[in-house]
Amino acid sequence: MHEDRIHPNLVVQSSDSVQTLRIDRPERLNALSSSMVDSLIDWARAVSFDRTLRACIITGTGRAFVAGADISEYDGVSQSGFDAYQRKSRRMFDSIAEISHPTIAAVNGYALGGGLELALSCDFMIVSETAKLGLPEVKLGLLPGGGGTQRLARLVGQARAKELIMTGRSMTAAEAVGYGAALDSVPAEILIERSGQLAALLARNAPIAVAEIKRVVADGTDCSLAAGLTLEQRALSGLFATDDATEGIQAFIEKRDAHFSGA
Repeated sequence: MHEDRIHPNLVVQSSDSVQTLRIDRPERLNALSSSMVDSLIDWARAVSFDRTLRACIITGTGRAFVAGADISEYDGVSQSGFDAYQRKSRRMFDSIAEISHPTIAAVNGYALGGGLELALSCDFMIVSETAKLGLPEVKLGLLPGGGGTQRLARLVGQARAKELIMTGRSMTAAEAVGYGAALDSVPAEILIERSGQLAALLARNAPIAVAEIKRVVADGTDCSLAAGLTLEQRALSGLFATDDATEGIQAFIEKRDAHFSGA
């Protein structure tokens, strides 16, 4: 497995067509500094254009996935400086959400504030049974500014999202699954294995089709049913013209495994 450190606190490992990003700042519970945010934006944009990849996993080192932003950087900051930081954070979360490949948040521990928002920006969330997930910004006199009020509500519904955000309480792993925020909860020792299994399943399928499914589901959420169905039909028509569709149909007829090229 090839490993690179793209930032002092960010490690990337690649194996076959799956890349794992590990947030590696355990002494600060993986709190995101401004420079880490910059590097995460660059990473997200780079992997989106990497055609050798078909899935990405994001996880953390130690007791936390990400315990939020590095609040020490807020001390003494001006209003304009705070607003600039929030705009940059928004770009990071959006960049993660817009990665063309499917993304899996392997939540190994605390996912608080921006940490939960990072996980919510991924397509799938698999959590350790001991994980704690929450948006405690209200306790600082603030609100989640990285998509927490919007992405969480779209997964768990408005009433539950408002209860969690207004109280600032943390969800257990079982609650996160039960509410629909997380896909699965597993023992900590098999979290990466389980996430890798899902990534491998996703990587076997036609990458253009997977990317289109991701796009159509996301875009269709914010429009009428009729408009969403039109998005679906247009995407299907475009996919039918791809080499991967030709291969997939032929493989089905010949009763063999398909070999998708991403074309």
